[in-house]
Amino acid sequence: MEKDRKFDDRLTAAAGAAPRTAPLWQADPIACLRAPGIGSIIVRVKKKDVVFYQAMPADCVFYLLNGRVKLTALSSEGREATIALMRTGDFLGEECITGSQLVRTTTAIAISECIVLRTDRKALLEILRRDAQFFNFFLSFIVSRNVRMQEDLIDRLFHTSEKRLARILLLLAGFDSSGQTEIVVPKVSQETLAEIVGTTRSRVSIFMNNFRKLGLIDYDGDYSGDLLIRSSLRNILTKDG
Repeated sequence: MEKDRKFDDRLTAAAGAAPRTAPLWQADPIACLRAPGIGSIIVRVKKKDVVFYQAMPADCVFYLLNGRVKLTALSSEGREATIALMRTGDFLGEECITGSQLVRTTTAIAISECIVLRTDRKALLEILRRDAQFFNFFLSFIVSRNVRMQEDLIDRLFHTSEKRLARILLLLAGFDSSGQTEIVVPKVSQETLAEIVGTTRSRVSIFMNNFRKLGLIDYDGDYSGDLLIRSSLRNILTKDG
């Protein structure tokens, strides 16, 4: 974790952003999940390893402390699709708290080295009942996730593939209001981006090269290593066509 903090500090310095300040509970909104007696455990997940599989029992919730995860779904005909990319600060498998969802509806696969906090369903429900601050934090995530899903649907219906790709990259970066102009994120394969955007890998490659020529993103010539995303990529979302 110390290594992760140092890496984050370097990214903040590179982006020229001022350190963010927040109320104490927001500085560690999941402190209650780490409390003695809760039983939460920290799990380190290697890149390409699975956090959980579709159809396995849905008996716990994961909080993504660090890294990136993709959610995939498999149809009864055997067709697989990537339906979402999750980033640090997101919950995974939270649908199990409803009680009616007994099995996982998606598979969660790490697309970078990840650290997740695993909390049993019953323990999480008890915390939600007694801790108003965590309840508000969890509710905020659920609402934000719902908004993102609606935006994904609107993207599919009305926007071009190029704009959909730009939005996915901006979501991966997670720009906030602190004035950051560029953020480095772990590389996501062009195949995965193509699945989410709903286009071909070749078109994703064309768009990525164009974004790079415009100075909106940067990456190694062979598309290896991390991906640098600049906030100016938002300009793609507002252009005509």
